[in-house]
Amino acid sequence: MFGKILYISDNIAHVENKMNREVVADLMNVHVIFEAPNQRILGEVIELNDDVIKIRFLGEYQNKNYLNGVLRKPSLNSTIRVINGEELMELVGTYTNQSFILGNSAIYKNFKVCPSINSLFSNHLAIFGNSGSGKSCGVARIVQNIFANNAMNPVNANLFIFDAYGEYKNAFSKLNEINPNYQYKFITTNPKVEDGDFLLDIPLHLLNLDDWALLLQASNHSQLPIIENTIKLARIFSQENEESRRLKNHLIAKALLAVLFSSETTANKKNEIFQIIEVCNTPEFNFNSEIPGVGYTRIFSECFEIDSHGNFGESVLITDYILKHILDDTVEFPEPEGAYYTLKDFANALEFTLISEGFQNNDNLYSDAIILKVRLNTIMTSKVGSYFTGTRYMPINEYISNLIYKNGVKSQIININLEDIDDVYAKVIVKIFCRLMFEYSKSLEQRASIPFHLFLEEAHRYIQKDNDTFLIGYNIFDRIAKEGRKYGVILDIISQRPVEISDTVIAQCSNFLIFKMTHPLDIKYIEEMLPNISSDIVEKQKTLQPGTCVGFGGAFKIPMIVKLDLPNPKPYSSNCNVSSCWSAAKSN
Repeated sequence: MFGKILYISDNIAHVENKMNREVVADLMNVHVIFEAPNQRILGEVIELNDDVIKIRFLGEYQNKNYLNGVLRKPSLNSTIRVINGEELMELVGTYTNQSFILGNSAIYKNFKVCPSINSLFSNHLAIFGNSGSGKSCGVARIVQNIFANNAMNPVNANLFIFDAYGEYKNAFSKLNEINPNYQYKFITTNPKVEDGDFLLDIPLHLLNLDDWALLLQASNHSQLPIIENTIKLARIFSQENEESRRLKNHLIAKALLAVLFSSETTANKKNEIFQIIEVCNTPEFNFNSEIPGVGYTRIFSECFEIDSHGNFGESVLITDYILKHILDDTVEFPEPEGAYYTLKDFANALEFTLISEGFQNNDNLYSDAIILKVRLNTIMTSKVGSYFTGTRYMPINEYISNLIYKNGVKSQIININLEDIDDVYAKVIVKIFCRLMFEYSKSLEQRASIPFHLFLEEAHRYIQKDNDTFLIGYNIFDRIAKEGRKYGVILDIISQRPVEISDTVIAQCSNFLIFKMTHPLDIKYIEEMLPNISSDIVEKQKTLQPGTCVGFGGAFKIPMIVKLDLPNPKPYSSNCNVSSCWSAAKSN
């Protein structure tokens, strides 16, 4: 069929074309073998001319194993033939209890592409493609195929799908029909929760300083100490025990004393003192607390009546009372363990922080602080606040367990629907979840013993070049991309705009599934990422049919064009049926 090798330039063999036009037409992207004694080199047809066929070298077979790269070029008298079935199976993989069916080879009929589970899912994966190219259906089909492999039985899988549009519920809600040991859990931001679904809820006590800074959209480093102190106070103020009460009285007393001896007018001092008591009070410090004097008793609020000289009438009495509750500065009060708090507790703690630390008297700091107050109030008065309503303390391991389990049974797919929340808060919520799972995984005694796969639909909404690194020193997605693999936290990013995603995250992805893409910047970006793929295949991906992708990376021996079957059932990702909606026969 093939003629002799005319010459070899760089990594391409120029081969004499002795075939008729009908046969030649079917050779594009076909793989061939350059065979000589003790040598079998794999090549790919990349160009067809009337006289010459250009074949690019990919790798070589050693015994029955294929290795990428060519150490020495084939001799000019090598025999050239089309790859045989056994050699092809080494490339596309076999269906075992350690693999799954990705799809059908688009070039070789009756051959299925079966990557290894470990090779594809023990490293970060990127899935790119235009809207309508088949990404959502492809993801659904991949996951369905994994669970359809009865020989593997992935009952311990933990697939978290952050669903930007609520597309995947239809695809996975009947997971238990594949195997009764499988379970699907749907967590949503939609307050109208359907039977069997769960409303998104994150306990506030699990949020750390970094999470709060992102949630309140902090922009200056001066805001971080305010938030840090507020978290500490919220934990203290939420407690109802003797030790906490002593500490509360100490903090209130110090704040009151600072106001009393400030340079403010008496009227302003009274307002600030009453503000303090309003946001934080105890039996010893409230408006009706009895303040004992020598032979008489006053109510707390009465002590701050202003006399004819413009002073507090009972300034000596109240000062002595306050001083009795100030503890020795050498006494250390560790933050209470097992403390949970509400948004109201946090708001009171923030107000107390601003008053007690004198922020109201510093214009620059106060402007930064008031921004935090406004944003917190926005959260509290919007539906976002309903996502942070924990009613009891739970450690992080219990919370992660609650996410995974449903009615006492483990779920393998946890679908978190974010369609009812705007991008700003959706991004923060995803970051909080990812941080919690990363921290939990790092705490496991046996490293990477519980892998978490984080499927991020419309990843460009979350994995961006944000202000995080400037503000808190890192971006959680960058950190997971660089460190998550060794702890078993794996990113599976799905996006139609790879150029908008953090370069650090893309650089750490080991496998790619590229569906049809047409945007020039995205195509250039993809082409730069694929040094081992032919320009012809890059061109082909521009016109790939929906549901067809180019797969490459560590899980693939060579870049593969794969046709994925439609998922059954499908996700809610189809286009609007305009003609049906416009039809006059449609009822109102």
